[in-house]
Amino acid sequence: MFPRLRSSSQLSNYVPKADNRDMSSRRVCLLCNVALILALSCLTLWASKDFVPPRAENANTYPSKDAHPTEKVTAAIDLYNTSPKDSIFITPYNQEDILPVFLIITNDGDQPITVNNMEAQLVTGGRAKLEALTVDDVFRRVAHINGSSTSPARVGPIPLSGNKNKKAQKQYEELQSAKFAAEAVEPHTTKSGFLFFDIAGVKQPLDGSHIYLTRVRDAGGAELMYFEIPVVPSN
Repeated sequence: MFPRLRSSSQLSNYVPKADNRDMSSRRVCLLCNVALILALSCLTLWASKDFVPPRAENANTYPSKDAHPTEKVTAAIDLYNTSPKDSIFITPYNQEDILPVFLIITNDGDQPITVNNMEAQLVTGGRAKLEALTVDDVFRRVAHINGSSTSPARVGPIPLSGNKNKKAQKQYEELQSAKFAAEAVEPHTTKSGFLFFDIAGVKQPLDGSHIYLTRVRDAGGAELMYFEIPVVPSN
């Protein structure tokens, strides 16, 4: 008796088990390579991304503002804590409980005002009072640096060690570029920049909140009435 031959359809569907294992291995390797390429691509994109500050319009055009008609000065804010607006940053500040607030000050008067000693405070609806953070305060939080580091490597005035240095350098540069750093606002001009507030552990930090600006002075050195700007959540 001759052994029964497989039909052509059976032969076409027949694949040895060893071949199945080889195909599975190749598929796993392919998926791993794709995942690695995607990860490297994301890292490259992050490394090449540079912070570009938003363009400031006249402060009177923003919904969150306080205008002083007598001095012809208006201060406004715009929150950058939600997508897609927060995508301008390389650092996910919202994940670190840091609130980025874009501050815009427009001087429509004929004399300059000085803001080099200006103080900013976020007062929540629950009456929590939060002072604006310094660049170093924000950097320590987002770069996860403790105060006891003794490494000789530094970013700005802060010691830094290991592989964090390159990433942290970009974070520090971003903060320096983003911060509100104006010394004065000249007549018929607008100055802008970011304030950062630590909202960790603060319940409903935006509901019923206001930002207060004090120690803004006119050309003669007299302090202007404080600005009280309502916080309107970003769309």
